[in-house]
Amino acid sequence: MNITWKEQAAASAVRPLSGKVSLVTGSTSGIGLGIARALAQAGSTVVLNGLGTASEIEGIRQQISGEFGVEVGTSAADMTKPEAIAEMIATTVGEHRRLDILVNNAGIQYVAPLDRFPVEKWDAILSINLSSAFHTIRLALPMMRQNKFGRIINIASAHGLVASPFKAAYVAAKHGIIGLTKVAALETAQEGITCNAICPGYVYTPLVEAQIDSQAKAHGVSREEVIRDVLLAQQPNKRFASVEELGALTVFLASDAAASITGVALPVDGGWTAH
Repeated sequence: MNITWKEQAAASAVRPLSGKVSLVTGSTSGIGLGIARALAQAGSTVVLNGLGTASEIEGIRQQISGEFGVEVGTSAADMTKPEAIAEMIATTVGEHRRLDILVNNAGIQYVAPLDRFPVEKWDAILSINLSSAFHTIRLALPMMRQNKFGRIINIASAHGLVASPFKAAYVAAKHGIIGLTKVAALETAQEGITCNAICPGYVYTPLVEAQIDSQAKAHGVSREEVIRDVLLAQQPNKRFASVEELGALTVFLASDAAASITGVALPVDGGWTAH
């Protein structure tokens, strides 16, 4: 039975990323996992990367594949090691013959006054939060150029646009990610490739949930006070963004509808950076 153009259009609208291959770093939990799920729901093959035991990651892989009916792969590449990143990209391209969508989400955090900030923490945060994206982008571009299509989406932060005390390495890395995004966008502007940054404020994840509980106990205040007066003090809308919101934005930026959006840092921060 022949499929009509209307049926094809409807299928494309539901699964706009069918036939695409996505790699999401830091995608075994939190924001990265939410983005990987959204890409899979949109029809993309997905390669996961992140921390966790082999059994935990295999469970995530099977769950996403079974729920959305797409191929899901995994990579245990250490984002501090350029050679491991190179192997991850080479394996992805070797297995799928393409790499269409690259989401740089891997990141860590450490908080301390600048004059007491541990040097090893500075080096680790810059390596994982910034240098890893440089390596994935430089290695993914040849295949994207060959296919005349690519979507690079860097997960920055509201801290890529404004600063907060005691987060020297994180703020520096996220500002750097936005600069890297702009350079990549300019260098690929005529090649069917876009590069954009998403800048979340506070997003509700298991790590944030643990932070709420620990702060409430440490300060002897309620969960609601921690959320309103500590975590969301800078967010005028006084609500967390969800991983589903970030996933939906990522899918849009990866789609044909966003072909003319490049070099942009998009805040998802409830108005934080509007101050």
